[in-house]
Amino acid sequence: MKQSSSILGYHAHVYFDGQSLEQARHLCETAQQEFGVKMGTMHKGPIGPHPMGSCQLTCSPAQFSQLLPWLALNRAGLIIFAHPETGEALADHRDHAIWLGTGLDLDLSIFN
Repeated sequence: MKQSSSILGYHAHVYFDGQSLEQARHLCETAQQEFGVKMGTMHKGPIGPHPMGSCQLTCSPAQFSQLLPWLALNRAGLIIFAHPETGEALADHRDHAIWLGTGLDLDLSIFN
């Protein structure tokens, strides 16, 4: 397996369903305000490899070092999938995955 040593940034995907949409929105907006991370669209259904509604938070390695512990303490039951951005999308989503809460099956076929 190819070793990767350069992390350009991170994505944290906050998953939600119809009942937890507003909770997820509040968490993402608060993360944006507190840490200066970029908040993406609140996708109400599966998109890309993600099996359910999600919102992407994009951040630098420095921001992520503060964001991840905060998300762990403030996710209030939401599932969060995080991964580095190394330029190797399949490996980032499969091999370098960080889950807060129950891990879900991703559709990794989009990376083939």
